[in-house]
Formats: sequence, C-alpha cells, structure tokens
Amino acid sequence: MRNFAASALFVVAALLHAGASSAQSLNCGGTLSGVGDSKFSVLQKCGEPVSKDFVCVPRPQVAWVPSPYPGGPAQQVLTQQCVPMEDWTYYRGQGNFLGIVRFYNGAIESVRDGEKMR
Repeated sequence: MRNFAASALFVVAALLHAGASSAQSLNCGGTLSGVGDSKFSVLQKCGEPVSKDFVCVPRPQVAWVPSPYPGGPAQQVLTQQCVPMEDWTYYRGQGNFLGIVRFYNGAIESVRDGEKMR
C-alpha cells in the first residue's frame, strides 16, 4: 500500500513539474507576460487575442476510497479530474509561431507556441 502511495505521489509531482518546465513568456511590443500574470495584465500588454477557447484539461487527482470491510484499510486511487481552463491565441506576425496563453483561475498557467504562420 505504501509503495502505491509513493508511486502515485511521484507521478503527480512529475506531471506538475513537466507543466512548469515548459513555461515561457509572451512578448507583446517589448513587454513580457508570463506565468502568474492576470488576464487584465495580458489585455493591457498584448491587447485582445485572435481567439479565446475554453478547454477541459485532465489532471491527476488522488482520492482515498474507504474499505468495503469494517475496519479495513482505505485504498488510494489515482483518477483524472477535468480542470476548466481558457486558451487565448495571439498572432505574432507572418513567419512566426502563434502564441497560446493558458489561463487557470484568471492567471497565466503556461505560455506555448502554436503553429507557424506562413
């Protein structure tokens, strides 16, 4: 049981670290918007995006399930939970990649490149 708990926590930590390591900044006219910035701040620096999309991002969730037997040990279960987020897409000009800003709870969670515009 302990090995499963340790393994589940390791998986959760690895997934959270992987998301954080891909963070970038969005350059808007010489000012940067990055992780933690609010939607208001991004609008002030970068203006309106070309699109706004609501997405459901699966995230690992650790839950304890009580034993069906009286006095039996609870079991830990790793499930996926849908977390609502919002993606804003910015056009950076011909020959550049689109900038995609993902918001969670009103603040930037990540910035990534989209497809390259020709």
